[in-house]
Amino acid sequence: MGFLLSKSMDANLKKQQEFMLHNSRLQLERQILMQNQMRERQMAMQIAWSREFLKYFGTFFTLATVGLTVGAIKRKKPFLFTPIIPLGFIFAYQMDSAYGTLIYRMRGEAESIITSEHDRLDLPLGTPSFDSIEKARRAKSSLTSFLEK
Repeated sequence: MGFLLSKSMDANLKKQQEFMLHNSRLQLERQILMQNQMRERQMAMQIAWSREFLKYFGTFFTLATVGLTVGAIKRKKPFLFTPIIPLGFIFAYQMDSAYGTLIYRMRGEAESIITSEHDRLDLPLGTPSFDSIEKARRAKSSLTSFLEK
């Protein structure tokens, strides 16, 4: 009788462990999907911001270019063209950021860094562990309780 009961309990325990593993896997998949959706939304907002900024900066750049060109021609002072050069670089960067291939080049460079220069990505003092987090939490709670006295 004890053997049958033990066998039944072992079977139930195994089913429960499989169920917990399945639930953990589902939860992890959901977290990964949620984080990826949040990353996609943040990137979309960044691209949208770049495009909106480009509208305003493009207008400013056009007005500044026209104004400086007219001023340089009327006053016969070619040095008035000089601000157009750095403004042109900024405009080109914003255009590349909003509509060009900047994001693809950045992604390629990031992949290269991850594969060939991974040591640059290490955190100071290494990756946080459960023990280091618990130690900091205990130290903070003991400090808080000490200050409350």
